[in-house]
Amino acid sequence: MAAAPTRTPRRPKLDPACAEAIDFARDAVAEVAIVDVGEHLGMTAEADRVVTHRFACDHPGYPGWYWAVTVVRASRAKKVTINEVVLLPGEGALLSPEWVPWEERVEPGDLQPGMVEPTPDNDPRLEPGYTAGEHAADADPAEASWTRAIVAELGLGRERVLSIEGRSEAAERWISGDGGPRNEMTKQAPADCLSCAYFVRLTGALGHTFGVCANGHAPSDGRVVSVDHGCGAHSDVVADHREAARPAPVWDTIDEDQNLFD
Repeated sequence: MAAAPTRTPRRPKLDPACAEAIDFARDAVAEVAIVDVGEHLGMTAEADRVVTHRFACDHPGYPGWYWAVTVVRASRAKKVTINEVVLLPGEGALLSPEWVPWEERVEPGDLQPGMVEPTPDNDPRLEPGYTAGEHAADADPAEASWTRAIVAELGLGRERVLSIEGRSEAAERWISGDGGPRNEMTKQAPADCLSCAYFVRLTGALGHTFGVCANGHAPSDGRVVSVDHGCGAHSDVVADHREAARPAPVWDTIDEDQNLFD
């Protein structure tokens, strides 16, 4: 069976009345443009009795853009009307950066005092903090109510905790940061944090690799450091020569007593 022949779509004819409405289209742009309208760049037949005229945009803030004015004429009508006036980018036009959702634009350090960052729905970094499954925050099931009561007694009332993905992201971020092992401070340190008395290990799964520095003289004081991090303020570093202890002060009370009887 022979295939049916394909038909080439018919190109719309350029309507003479719409094509001649250049000045009419220019006046429509002048009503909305904040600067003078540029030269006429051409026209395109969009459909029968529908033509789009293009005008250059001379605004210095929109290089490469142009005004597009679509004019139409009803069937058997002589009058041409305006259908649309828009400003469009042409080749080499200056465009704004691609829009990025807010939650993807936030970076460390962006959160300032007074700002609130809501937790995304179904955040993969978090999971329910106690064994109630998907009903962890649901007040209807009796099982969930009992679970919350027991959890409250144990002092474990967080509804969400870090998931495996959340812990992995934090570990990668900390290892790559200043508190990790790959930096000049660690290379020149006399020993690592694991053997330092000022190293306070974290609890939970992250405690196998990380802790907090508690040395007020160390550059990482109060910050998370890895067990293989290091600095020059290690607790086992002692001075080669210590100053000799000074004797207790001696008070000359004899001369003072003699002065009393003079």
